[in-house]
Amino acid sequence: MPRKRKLLAQLSALQSDSSFPSFDALGNLNAKPDGDSSPKSSKYFAAEKKYSSHLEADFFNQPCISLAKSFLGQILVRKLPDGRELWGRIVETEAYLGGEDEASHSKGGKQTQRNAAMFMKPGTLYVYQIYGIHFCVNVSSQGEGAAVLLRSLEPLQGLDAMREMRSASRKGPTKLLKDWQLCNGPSKLCQAFGIDKTFDQRDLTQDAAIWMVPGPDLPGEQDVVATRRIGIGNRGEWTQKPLRFYLRGNRFVSVVDKKTERETAAMGQLSCLASVPPSRT
Repeated sequence: MPRKRKLLAQLSALQSDSSFPSFDALGNLNAKPDGDSSPKSSKYFAAEKKYSSHLEADFFNQPCISLAKSFLGQILVRKLPDGRELWGRIVETEAYLGGEDEASHSKGGKQTQRNAAMFMKPGTLYVYQIYGIHFCVNVSSQGEGAAVLLRSLEPLQGLDAMREMRSASRKGPTKLLKDWQLCNGPSKLCQAFGIDKTFDQRDLTQDAAIWMVPGPDLPGEQDVVATRRIGIGNRGEWTQKPLRFYLRGNRFVSVVDKKTERETAAMGQLSCLASVPPSRT
């Protein structure tokens, strides 16, 4: 069954759940590059999908890297003051481990008024400002001062509202943004979802204006690319660590690492060849 039809069939079971958006809004999810629609599972992704109105506290209570991978395919929901809801599928994240992680705002265990949310219970939002203009949103995880940056979303519902808010934050005449341009970067998704400093230290499991729901079609490990993080400057060995994760072949990802994708594809082919038993003559 094609992935699009499979996804709609899964969502049909949720018709009685008013917290989910219309099926048409979710029907434009990208097909996987290989066309494989079979269910996938791994230690990072639940093999059995449980649908509820919110992702609960136990979901967020996992190590930072695990949470960064587990976010892929889940859905971020933002309820605007006028009642409209914005929905976006998470397609790219970065893990910031705290402690020895030289790129983390909490490196060395340093706790300040600015980064206090990184030390709060898993599932707490950490929102900070860059260049004095733009915002980025993170979610705390297990680990002292550890958090996951949400880098990119695939817009599902409320795209017109997202365009309005993106346009309002841009100076001068602006062109109409295409769907893939709405949330393909950490500050862009904050603009599109109306996330600012007032969301800092909010609890994703309790807040009435922002939360997450389970995605209907979660990826497997083979669908995830792990590569180095973006824009962290020279942080020694931490600059090269593969702590950015994104969905392979998804056009809503901010930056695609083609080199890493080629290398992992080649390694996968070698692994497959190594697993083939020698022929008997």
